[in-house]
Amino acid sequence: MSSAAPEKDRIPAPPSLLEQVRRRVRAKHLSRRTEQAYMHWIKRYILFHQKRHPSDMAAAEVEAFLSWLATDREVSASTQNQALAALLFLYKEVLGLTLPWLDKITRAKPRVRRPVVLSHQEVSALLTHMHGVTGLMARLIYGTGMRLMECCQLRIKDIDFHQREITIRAGKGGKDRVTMLPASLAPDLQAHISSARRFHDLDRLNNEPGVSMPEALARKYPSAPTSWTWFWCFPADHLSTDPVSGIRRRHHLFEQAVQRAIKRAVQAAGIVKPATTHTLRHSFATHLLMGGYDIRTVQELLGHTDVSTTMIYTHVLNQGGRGVISPLDSCVGHATATQLT
Repeated sequence: MSSAAPEKDRIPAPPSLLEQVRRRVRAKHLSRRTEQAYMHWIKRYILFHQKRHPSDMAAAEVEAFLSWLATDREVSASTQNQALAALLFLYKEVLGLTLPWLDKITRAKPRVRRPVVLSHQEVSALLTHMHGVTGLMARLIYGTGMRLMECCQLRIKDIDFHQREITIRAGKGGKDRVTMLPASLAPDLQAHISSARRFHDLDRLNNEPGVSMPEALARKYPSAPTSWTWFWCFPADHLSTDPVSGIRRRHHLFEQAVQRAIKRAVQAAGIVKPATTHTLRHSFATHLLMGGYDIRTVQELLGHTDVSTTMIYTHVLNQGGRGVISPLDSCVGHATATQLT
């Protein structure tokens, strides 16, 4: 006779450490990107110390890992601080350890870098070489200042053609904000949305699961995931498995498609600056300031919490080094005037 305990009486195995991290991240409503980053650094930290449990390690092991990242792997200061943030989350939020050394870990001082900004002519050349859905998204990013993922995750209900506004939901820091809808882009965007309707109708015809919903809204509004208003503005052309729920459904267009299209357009336009998708957001802010808009307005459109973050774009208001005229230019101008007389 078997001595195995009945299925209902078995005590489930405790979740693994990484599973505990995942559950705690989601309980704190942190973004999917934050979850991926924290899981990555915690896993590397454990492997670096030959799979020792973090509760058996302390400040020396954390400092050794961070030092290895900086010296051997030559990561940037921001990357090193991201790894530190993941470890602090592990010890404080997951393991529940309030150790005095946690707050004494040295943080790397990030270097202040000027953002890459394209001129109006360069933006025009770039957009000329972009077509289709990715071209529309690139123009939308430059015309509104949205981040790439904010554009990808845009839903039908958040576009107001009458008020010419776009509501950006749960942006960086979980904040909502409103930005403008460029008048020149409205006709193309309306045409695209009409075309995207076929994906929604196809999913309903095939009785596919609805789109993913933020937090628990799918339980609160059961019909919302399958409604047109909650559908993606830029849907993918195929179904894929949701990494969180495991459900096979239609997602928004993946960001890599836009990134690759912009990279090709930069090369085709002959732009030598290291321009990326985020460069269009930098250019949006810079060109607004050059056009005379006040920095507080630009701050609101970008969704920055602190105006000091927006201040980095004011460098374009000064030509050359802080607006100083080189003595060579004065000398050359004087010499030219002398020659003319």
